[in-house]
Amino acid sequence: MPAVPPPTPDPTWKQAWDVALYGAQGFYRRESPAAHFRTSAHASPRFAAALVRMARQAGLDTVVDIGAGRGELLTQMHLLDPGLDLLGVEIAHRPAALPAAVAWTAALPESVEGLVVANEWLDDIPCHVVEVDDDGAARVVHVDPATGRESLGAPVADRSVPASLRDWLARWWPLEPVPGLRAEVGTTRDAAWADVVRRVRAGMAVAIDYGHVRGSRPPLGTLRSYRHGREVDVLPDGSRDVTAHVAVDAVAAAVGGAVRRQRDVLRELGVDGRRPEPAAATRAPAAYLTALAAAGEGAELTAEGGLGDFSWVVSHVQNGRGPAPGP
Repeated sequence: MPAVPPPTPDPTWKQAWDVALYGAQGFYRRESPAAHFRTSAHASPRFAAALVRMARQAGLDTVVDIGAGRGELLTQMHLLDPGLDLLGVEIAHRPAALPAAVAWTAALPESVEGLVVANEWLDDIPCHVVEVDDDGAARVVHVDPATGRESLGAPVADRSVPASLRDWLARWWPLEPVPGLRAEVGTTRDAAWADVVRRVRAGMAVAIDYGHVRGSRPPLGTLRSYRHGREVDVLPDGSRDVTAHVAVDAVAAAVGGAVRRQRDVLRELGVDGRRPEPAAATRAPAAYLTALAAAGEGAELTAEGGLGDFSWVVSHVQNGRGPAPGP
């Protein structure tokens, strides 16, 4: 009787996640992100205006949007400042409605002199997930893409697991030997953003995302899925987004960047939620309503407990020599 081969193990979370989002039939090859979740770019054109102001204040005339979705942010920026050179980087095909003046590519440019922005891109970079088992050992988590059923694989201390994974956990997300504790290992996010910053010869690179820092890591991890505007069961089957918060302090350390809150950066760029004086309603009703709407949008972009809590990892690059100090 022929021997029965052992069952094929489920992929790691990183492997399944990558196929689900970026495989031949992956979520981001088929779907418009705006149909499933709302970002700052969708919330208000004041976000685009702030980035235009950031670029111009730095003396930059080029903006590259990584993970550009369907070009919503770049379209707004073009309307606000047609003199900017704009490039969207996205694996999906060029949107039909994108202004002709906006360039589009599926590959990162080799060299950039300008402002590079990645708004809610790093959270969709697949990474390994680890969990502490009943014996107190952290192990790599595997998942069945069709059902979401998880299993624990090799201990992170095993020689089969890359040393970079163990080193990152020890430095950025050390896990106590408590069964059930989890972490999302940010090595892939750090490397992805370092690759982006390396391409900036002169200018700025800004990664904007929801995240956390050492000392306030979520004990059970942050894996989430979204579909059609609501949170659904986490499943790497390509039918929904899969995302996890970013260890922004690790990303910043990888590129020599600074971590700032969105509310602070946007307020410096002229975005706030201050309502106009009520007396203006009688003097100039139309202008009052416009200002009132802008205040509501500004309040959403800078709100505590909401978009205002997002982290900006900001790197200033001069003459291709890597991050330089900046405001």
